[in-house]
Amino acid sequence: MIKVALVDEHPVVGDALSSLLQGIDDIEVSAFNISIGEMLAILPEFQANIFLAILYQPKQKTAEEIKLLSERFPRTKILILSLFHDEKFILKLIKAGVKGHLSSDTDRSEIIEAIYTLRNGYEFYAKTITNLLLNSYLSDKDIDKSEKESRQKSLSAREMEVLRLFAEGMANRSIADKLFISVRTVETHKNNIMKKINIKTTVDLVKFAIKNNIIELD
Repeated sequence: MIKVALVDEHPVVGDALSSLLQGIDDIEVSAFNISIGEMLAILPEFQANIFLAILYQPKQKTAEEIKLLSERFPRTKILILSLFHDEKFILKLIKAGVKGHLSSDTDRSEIIEAIYTLRNGYEFYAKTITNLLLNSYLSDKDIDKSEKESRQKSLSAREMEVLRLFAEGMANRSIADKLFISVRTVETHKNNIMKKINIKTTVDLVKFAIKNNIIELD
């Protein structure tokens, strides 16, 4: 059973999102109409696998609370659904410990996919969020241009295909459908890719794909 702690200070929104996740046998959702800071005090009792919070605007206090949450409860994966597109703040949240990020245009199937992906030990970023990360990366003046392209040679043809599709913003389910493989197989490929090229996060996975011209950008 995947225990999800859903936090939203607005009862109507929280209840609506909780209802979307009802009826899934191995997902148990408990909604809390409190702040992230207040959740820090009761999370030990709930023992959540996934912490899902809805954010309405970027606040420095929120990033600090997320950091505390990730440090105190490293086994609880943090998933954020944000109703804003503040590139710098999203990057700050990821650095603070967020393992999954959904945007306001998400749907039920993507939320469920994100929960399963985090439960399986992987990170999950919606396509719109991935695009923000790409833009941030491309505008970074301190990029190291001498990426070790030799790492790329260790990837199989299938791994290269999975990497390209992921870096282009496709979710695990979409990649699985396109390549006629299971979502679990996609996750396994991504994990193997990250081990082979010695990177730790999916953000770095996208960066690697850009540096090595595995994807074409408009």
